[in-house]
Amino acid sequence: MHPLLLAAATAALAACATTAASTPPAAATTTPVASAPVASVGAPNSLTAAERADGWTLLFDGSTLNGWRGLGSSGVPAGHWVVEDGAIRKIASGKVPVQADGQPLAGGDLMSEGTYRDFELSWDWKVTPGANSGVKYNVSEALSVALQPIHAAKGFEYQMIDDDRHADGKLPTHRSGALYDLIAPNERKSLRPVGEWNSSRIVLKGNHGEHWLNGALVVSYDLGTPAMDSALTASKYHGWPWFADRRAGHIVLQDHGDEVYFRNIRIRALR
Repeated sequence: MHPLLLAAATAALAACATTAASTPPAAATTTPVASAPVASVGAPNSLTAAERADGWTLLFDGSTLNGWRGLGSSGVPAGHWVVEDGAIRKIASGKVPVQADGQPLAGGDLMSEGTYRDFELSWDWKVTPGANSGVKYNVSEALSVALQPIHAAKGFEYQMIDDDRHADGKLPTHRSGALYDLIAPNERKSLRPVGEWNSSRIVLKGNHGEHWLNGALVVSYDLGTPAMDSALTASKYHGWPWFADRRAGHIVLQDHGDEVYFRNIRIRALR
């Protein structure tokens, strides 16, 4: 690991331990922050004047990976990501060494250069048969590279997966739309067939979070509540006391080794 990243990681871990001990949880929010989305009338990977006026900005311009780099890297991981037909394509990695949860040991998560604290993020995505991926948020690069595998983000994950063909789809909290390993999507979920585009949104404001899938609110949670604390304790994240701390974090497209596609990635700050 680069000496600067190691120093940043050590400092961040110490700071998070202090914050976790001293910051009380915020009160839960039960009313959705976002309303049902209105479909964009513009071309893919573009914004209308009205959307710009509402504060939306593009994270993907439809033709380059400007504004993105590998987590723990200075550039885009070679052989992992490419722009193709107006979409970001995760190139399938083939049979490579993996860790216990299936992520490549030497993967290459793609990370936004900017960080975002309270925001609404929307994007379109599709998977190939048997594929698994996700969008991660509230991600600290320094904390992520302090743990193996160093190029994999440690943060909240909006799960994107072939529910029927991938083994992980057997677990409710590992299915598309889930807050991975924490909260399963509800009965409003409507997932389009493999190979077709889905539309998703993440809303994060204060301690309140939402996952939307194809126009329906499928996950809603509040950090610091007994229900969320119990879910964290029972999850793969239980050994990371800093994991659920709120921060200005990166947006990350997960490299799980499978071929998946992203487009229309846009974000706006919430105040």
